[in-house]
Amino acid sequence: MRINHTLRQAAYPVAILAQRNFALVWSSVWMFQTGNQMEALVLAWYVLEVTGDPFLVGLIASARMGLNFLALFSGAIADRLPRHRLLAGIELVMTVLGISILALMLSGMLEVWHLFAITLGAGLVRIFQMPSAQALIGDTLPEDKISNGAALSSMAQNLSTIIGPFVGGILYKAWGPEGGYTAVALLYFSSSICAFWVRPVRVSAARHTGSVLRTVAEGLRYVRGQQILWATLAIAVIINLTGWPFHTALLAIFAGNVLQTGPDGLGLLTASFGIGALAGSIAWASFRNLRHIGKLMILSVVIWHGSMLVFALSSSLYLSLATLLVTGMAFSSTQVMMLTAMLRTTQAEYRGRVLGLRVLAIYAYAFGGAGAGALAGVWGAPLAATIIGTAGIVMTFALVVFTPQLRRA
Repeated sequence: MRINHTLRQAAYPVAILAQRNFALVWSSVWMFQTGNQMEALVLAWYVLEVTGDPFLVGLIASARMGLNFLALFSGAIADRLPRHRLLAGIELVMTVLGISILALMLSGMLEVWHLFAITLGAGLVRIFQMPSAQALIGDTLPEDKISNGAALSSMAQNLSTIIGPFVGGILYKAWGPEGGYTAVALLYFSSSICAFWVRPVRVSAARHTGSVLRTVAEGLRYVRGQQILWATLAIAVIINLTGWPFHTALLAIFAGNVLQTGPDGLGLLTASFGIGALAGSIAWASFRNLRHIGKLMILSVVIWHGSMLVFALSSSLYLSLATLLVTGMAFSSTQVMMLTAMLRTTQAEYRGRVLGLRVLAIYAYAFGGAGAGALAGVWGAPLAATIIGTAGIVMTFALVVFTPQLRRA
């Protein structure tokens, strides 16, 4: 009996993957994000290799988020259309765009401006993916499993952070960017197939007959009246301004210019971050009913940015790898707490719009990534990481002062 109880406890974090529809959503998220992470590494290293310009590395990362201001509409559409079909269509379009870049590479016609144009278009398509996929967590799980589902969704993304860049770096070194983009296109296509077979258990009870603009306005009014929601979205803005640029735009510059390693070394650094993130999400998935979400969210953000300050002081690959484990754990903790707070607080018919606003918050990365790249170009990556890490901590504490409900959540 005791052995059976122990086995059930050990299996609890992944037990809900036995539910067919959630398992398909999880698989779709994992494959899409793995392709996304692989593509980010291939793009960053290709631009650095071809141009040698840190600013352009930051700019190509920002271009991936350049049209996120349209996320207001993506969330509204996710509340009006069948979310699983919308998700399948999005991921199929991403497949076509990945194949387009691969074809240009194989034909020898690819130029940097092509990458920026296609990346910007892919960013427009990608803004529909997050609200559809994350809302499907609520649509395919009972209420008491939502926090577990949020943690497992984070785990899928963190697995992709380990596998995508690591495999992408190896493929790039062995077969160039063409090898990386072949894998990217295959992953996007497989994620589309999984999404197509999802059959949501619950759908929004509301039926929207007015205009999309009216649907958007209703969502904004709803969020304005919920301090926990808008405070969580403010946290999302902060981390996209200061946290995400560190492990996306700056990490490639650290690898090449500070740690003196190649694309395989960059893959190791990103994989270390992903291992820490995976450990964090698995740990949170083990909790049956997370409490003190607000306090944990704030603490996670502070530790995330504090570890960036430590990383900025390192010139050792091994110390950098160890520091990134902590950064990854704090990163995934932040993501789990944010998604749990939003899914728990939001009524089902508003989930798409609230999560669309979460995607809109990512638009801050367009400025954060370009700004971090510019700072690294002028003063170097270590000082750039120090500046954005300090700014993230200061802004988080400033928000905490004005959001007592978030502290009590």
